[in-house]
Amino acid sequence: MVRQLAIAALLLTPAVTVAQDQSPTLEQRIQRIEDREAIRDLILAYAVRLDARDFDGYVDLFAQNGVWQNGSTIRRGRDEIREMLVGIYGEQAVIDTSDPSYRIVSNIEIALDGDRATARSRQLTIMRGEGGAPNPVLSGIYEDQLVRENGEWKILHRTDRVVMPTPEEWRRRMAELRSGE
Repeated sequence: MVRQLAIAALLLTPAVTVAQDQSPTLEQRIQRIEDREAIRDLILAYAVRLDARDFDGYVDLFAQNGVWQNGSTIRRGRDEIREMLVGIYGEQAVIDTSDPSYRIVSNIEIALDGDRATARSRQLTIMRGEGGAPNPVLSGIYEDQLVRENGEWKILHRTDRVVMPTPEEWRRRMAELRSGE
């Protein structure tokens, strides 16, 4: 019986060693944590820079060949993305955080794959309502493909999906705001 246990232990040892060799090192585990935090910071910076109308800072969050997409609207590269922002908000200086609207980003999910990653998050846009009350006006989902570019995580492709109101309702609302109604 002892001999059989010894033989079984010898036979199992290589499998255990192989499994241990495949475990991530401490350095790899720390790198994954750092990558996840950098991506989380990137996703949050997107909302902060958009709220501040910091267009240059906003487009810097995208990779050199980054893409922003909402439905059939696609903007390729930082110049087109910046032009889109100017078309929506007009050319203006960076504003402070007391602006009557802001975004809340939550439920961030991140999947790492070396120097690439995917992420999904939810956003809620709040605007000042009647009597100063917060009024939720837009919610959606961000689906991101990310890439490490020159040592920094950047958005390679962001799909911005409007959930509520519907995309059509949101376009009507934005047109009304632009026309001053």
